[in-house]
Amino acid sequence: MEGITNEGLVLACSAIGAGLAMIAGVGPGIGQGVAAGHGASAVGRNPGAKGTIMSTMLLGQAVAETTGLYGLVVALILMFANPLVGKL
Repeated sequence: MEGITNEGLVLACSAIGAGLAMIAGVGPGIGQGVAAGHGASAVGRNPGAKGTIMSTMLLGQAVAETTGLYGLVVALILMFANPLVGKL
C-alpha cells in the first residue's frame, strides 16, 4: 500500500476547504430572502414609500451578497490557483 504524498494531502484538504467556503453562500441567500420578504411587507403597509423602501432593501442585499462572493473567490483560489502546493 502506497503512502499519501504531501501534494495529494494538500490538494485533498484544499478541496475540502473549498467546499466549506461555499457554505458561505447559505447565509446571504437566507438573509436576502428575509430582507425581500420584509421589504414586500413594508411596501404593502405603506405603498407611498415604495421607492425609499426598495432602494434601501437593494442596497442592503448588495452588501449582504459580498460575503457569498468572498466565499466563492476563496473556493476558486483553493481549487484552481492553489498557493499551498508551491510551498511543499
